[in-house]
Formats: sequence, C-alpha cells, structure tokens
Amino acid sequence: MKEKELNLYKAKVLAILVGHIGKAKAVSMHELYRQVFEKEISERGLISDTRVLRRLITILRSEGTAVCSSASAYSGGYYLAAAGSELDDYCRRLHSRALRTLVFESKIRKTSLKVLLGQMRLNMIEDGAA
Repeated sequence: MKEKELNLYKAKVLAILVGHIGKAKAVSMHELYRQVFEKEISERGLISDTRVLRRLITILRSEGTAVCSSASAYSGGYYLAAAGSELDDYCRRLHSRALRTLVFESKIRKTSLKVLLGQMRLNMIEDGAA
C-alpha cells in the first residue's frame, strides 16, 4: 500500500474512532473494517483481511494517539480513551504484557530479569536513546 493511500485510511480510522470514545463505545474489528474499507471481511480472511487495519492502528499508536482496545466477548473492539483512568488502565495492560514478554526472554537467555533490563539500558545508552 502506497503512503498516500495509507495516510488516507489512517485518517479514516481516526475519524471513525472519534465517534467511539470510551470503552463502552468500542467498535468491533469487523465494524471498523467495514466502515474503513467499505466492504465486509471475507469468511476465511479475518487475519489476512484485517492486517492493514491492525497496521493502521499500530501507526496511530506510534504517533501517540490513544487507541485502546478491549477483548471482551460482548463489547470488545477499538476506542479512544475517554478519561485518564481508561488510558491508565490500558497502559497498565500494555506494561504488564511487556513485562511478561521480558520475563520469557530472561528465562530463554537463562539470566535474571534484572540483568536483562540492565543490559537493555546499556544498549539504549549506547544507541543514544536514553
């Protein structure tokens, strides 16, 4: 997908999400896909069809847009954080997921999480990111 087209779809996603502020107003992946691309997800294409949509969400998040998600069976989907507490809750989930991933890495590398985090900090300093 070309950058111009990507930016158009990104703007469309954001415009739709403005109408879905707060977890209670989350829009499902299927509905968001339908509104953005003006077609349905194919019967067997949930993963492949939604790849671009998930990429757009990732781009928006990387730009600092508070696109939150919920995996609830009845009201799951994407939404913009309504208030500080919703954003805090979502960020806590992200933080927890990141820590679990780092724990897995420390176990695979057979080192402590403390040593792994220290090494990551050193790498960040060397790269000028810290």
